Amino acid sequence: MSTDDEHAVTLRLTSDEALVQFEWLHRCEDRDRVVPPEHRGEEVALWNFSALLERELVEPFRPRYRELVEQARVRLAGEHAPL
Repeated sequence: MSTDDEHAVTLRLTSDEALVQFEWLHRCEDRDRVVPPEHRGEEVALWNFSALLERELVEPFRPRYRELVEQARVRLAGEHAPL
């Protein structure tokens, strides 16, 4: 076992949480809306997290991606879907 494996952290997200986080990360990257990382390590950690989500999610490749993201946001917020 490598040193990285010994210190790995496992997180469990719902599919809605993963999808909403993925969309938010990519939207912030594209628009430079996130507070810039203070350290290169923070930037790398965000890229790595985004890549992990990208490997797990199938929704970004679906034609109804925007609708799926909105539905996930509504479920997470405990709101009713817009009519």
